[in-house]
Amino acid sequence: MRAISMTTFAAILALLPLALAIGRGAAMQQPLAIAIISGLIFGLPLVLIILPSLLSVFGVGIKRAS
Repeated sequence: MRAISMTTFAAILALLPLALAIGRGAAMQQPLAIAIISGLIFGLPLVLIILPSLLSVFGVGIKRAS
Protein backbone atom coordinates (compact mmCIF):
# COMPACT_ATOMS: atom_id res chain seq x y z
CA MET A 1 0.00 0.00 0.00
CA ARG A 2 2.79 2.39 0.87
CA ALA A 3 4.68 1.83 -2.37
CA ILE A 4 1.62 2.52 -4.52
CA SER A 5 0.71 5.70 -2.68
CA MET A 6 4.29 6.99 -2.61
CA THR A 7 4.69 6.40 -6.35
CA THR A 8 1.42 8.16 -7.07
CA PHE A 9 2.25 11.17 -4.91
CA ALA A 10 5.74 11.43 -6.42
CA ALA A 11 4.29 11.44 -9.94
CA ILE A 12 1.73 14.07 -8.96
CA LEU A 13 4.40 16.27 -7.40
CA ALA A 14 6.59 15.90 -10.49
CA LEU A 15 3.72 16.94 -12.77
CA LEU A 16 2.55 19.92 -10.69
CA PRO A 17 4.82 22.48 -12.39
CA LEU A 18 3.42 21.46 -15.78
CA ALA A 19 -0.16 21.44 -14.51
CA LEU A 20 0.24 24.92 -13.05
CA ALA A 21 1.94 26.10 -16.27
CA ILE A 22 5.08 27.13 -14.42
CA GLY A 23 8.04 27.45 -16.70
CA ARG A 24 8.73 28.05 -20.31
CA GLY A 25 6.61 26.08 -22.77
CA ALA A 26 4.54 24.44 -20.06
CA ALA A 27 1.26 25.88 -21.34
CA MET A 28 1.29 23.48 -24.28
CA GLN A 29 1.63 20.42 -22.04
CA GLN A 30 -0.68 21.65 -19.27
CA PRO A 31 -3.77 19.67 -20.43
CA LEU A 32 -1.75 16.45 -20.56
CA ALA A 33 -0.37 16.99 -17.06
CA ILE A 34 -3.86 17.71 -15.71
CA ALA A 35 -5.23 14.57 -17.35
CA ILE A 36 -2.46 12.40 -15.91
CA ILE A 37 -2.87 13.88 -12.42
CA SER A 38 -6.63 13.35 -12.59
CA GLY A 39 -6.14 9.75 -13.62
CA LEU A 40 -3.69 9.14 -10.80
CA ILE A 41 -6.03 10.69 -8.24
CA PHE A 42 -8.95 8.66 -9.57
CA GLY A 43 -6.96 5.42 -9.82
CA LEU A 44 -5.39 5.47 -6.37
CA PRO A 45 -8.61 4.74 -4.42
CA LEU A 46 -9.60 2.17 -7.02
CA VAL A 47 -6.38 0.24 -6.54
CA LEU A 48 -6.16 0.59 -2.77
CA ILE A 49 -9.81 0.24 -1.73
CA ILE A 50 -12.14 -1.09 -4.42
CA LEU A 51 -9.90 -3.72 -6.02
CA PRO A 52 -9.04 -5.53 -2.74
CA SER A 53 -12.67 -5.47 -1.64
CA LEU A 54 -13.81 -6.92 -4.97
CA LEU A 55 -11.18 -9.61 -4.77
CA SER A 56 -12.30 -10.57 -1.27
CA VAL A 57 -15.97 -10.61 -2.31
CA PHE A 58 -15.32 -12.91 -5.23
CA GLY A 59 -13.06 -15.16 -3.17
CA VAL A 60 -9.88 -14.60 -5.08
CA GLY A 61 -7.06 -15.00 -2.64
CA ILE A 62 -3.41 -15.84 -2.44
CA LYS A 63 -2.71 -19.51 -1.97
CA ARG A 64 -0.02 -19.93 0.61
CA ALA A 65 2.36 -22.85 0.63
CA SER A 66 2.35 -24.65 3.96
